[in-house]
Parts: sequence; structure tokens; C-alpha cells
Amino acid sequence: MKKTIVIMMTILTGLALLFVAETGASAFGGCEQDCGKCHSLSKGEAQETLKQLIPDIKVLGVRMSPSRGLWEVSLETHGKKGIAYMDFSKENVIIGQIVKIKTKKNLTRKRLMELNSVDFAQIPLNDALVMGDPNATYKVVVFDDPDCPFCAKLHKELKKVVEKRKDIAFFIKLFPLKMHKDAYRKSVAIQCKKSLQLLEDAFAKKDIPDPECKTDIIDKNIELAGKLGITGTPTIVLENGKVLGGAIKAGQLIELINDKGNGSGADETKK
Repeated sequence: MKKTIVIMMTILTGLALLFVAETGASAFGGCEQDCGKCHSLSKGEAQETLKQLIPDIKVLGVRMSPSRGLWEVSLETHGKKGIAYMDFSKENVIIGQIVKIKTKKNLTRKRLMELNSVDFAQIPLNDALVMGDPNATYKVVVFDDPDCPFCAKLHKELKKVVEKRKDIAFFIKLFPLKMHKDAYRKSVAIQCKKSLQLLEDAFAKKDIPDPECKTDIIDKNIELAGKLGITGTPTIVLENGKVLGGAIKAGQLIELINDKGNGSGADETKK
């Protein structure tokens, strides 16, 4: 008899648990659509937890991540902004990227672009090299180094974009990196003539003549890049303030230019 009672109790317990799993109901409360009703993580808590791994970390904000069960923590360290994910137990941190399987969209990259966005209006365009119609509807800034091989690859893609879309123009700011010893001289020479052809000659590794003028534009470009947090080339800045790094294919670049949206999903917690 006792054995039968134990079996019945086991079955009833299993059915009860199954019901909870199917309905989301629980006598002890449960998380449905809004996990924030049950779980919380303040900026202060995130700061104290993460500084055990990165002592000089500064937590900028906390919000729910696109993946349930994880907090998204926006942070800054060594002058760089980034994202980490922390589980609801607050014991584990994930450094990586979240990709939506159905759409193949990199959600982490999208958030990083939003997080590192800049004020496009701060960038003067009158001294830039222009590829395309200066009065085009869509204006895109590109920080280039004449000795950067990835800049050369991107340049070819920019030309494809302009050939395909007359309503897009690229404003190229010469930003020589210290690691390229002759890039500053070449940048000044190219800027003096404000010549796209000379820039393309540099990308083709042709000899670039010495500068024919004196200009402080290159120094101003370097200073501007520092203020905007730009440290590498090529760097693309869209009108909505989003910053893209690396050589991007023409088709993908057109998609990003067409997407004027600045929506960032869930709101940051203000704790």
C-alpha cells in the first residue's frame, strides 16, 4: 500500500511540474515576459563584480540582453567601450557575441555600434577628399591611412558603392597611424593636392612626392580622431553617428547606410 502511495505521489508531483512548465504558473511566482520583475542588477553591483576581473573598469549601463537569462553590461576600460554579458546568478560573465540564428544578425556588433556612436556634426567635411557628389543625400566619413592595406581594400568597395548609388558620397579624412612611418608625409602630400588619384597611387604602393604645401589639416584630423575615440583605420562614420571598423563589402555598406534607425532595443536600467 505504501509503495502505491509513493508511486501516486511521484506521478502527481510530475504532473504538477509539467503543468508549471507548460503554463508558466508557479505558486512561488515566476518570470514570464518581463524578467526584470524577478531579477535585478544595478550599475553598482555590476561595477563591484566586474572589477574583480578588470580593476579599472567603468560600468556605463545595465539592461536585459537579447538572450533571456543574461544581463547586458556596457562598459569602458582603457578608453575603449565594450559589452559583457552576466547571468542572473551574477557569478558568470560571458565575453563574446550574440548572433540571431534566423536572421544571422550579429546583435552584439549592432549594440557596439550604438555604444560607440559619435556626433557626426563634429566632423568638418570641407577639408576632406570627396568621392562622389559632395551634395549627395547620404554623406559618409572615412578615416584613411595611405599605408593601410585594409584602407586600400575598402577604397575599392567605396568606388563600387558610388558607381551604384549616386546619392552616396564619401568624405575621406587622412589619418596616418604612427606605426606607418611614412604615412604622415604621404598624407600631407595628398592633402596639399586634395587628390583622390594620389591616394590611390599610395594604395597601389607607388612613390608619392614630397608635400608641395604646409598644412595643419592632418594634425587636426589626428586630434579629431582622438576626441572621437577612433584609433585605427579604416574607420567609417555614418550620419547617424554609428562607427564601423574594417574593410566592409559594398553591398553590406549600402545596407548600413540605408538603415537610418537608431533604435537600441530595451531601455537601460537607471539603478
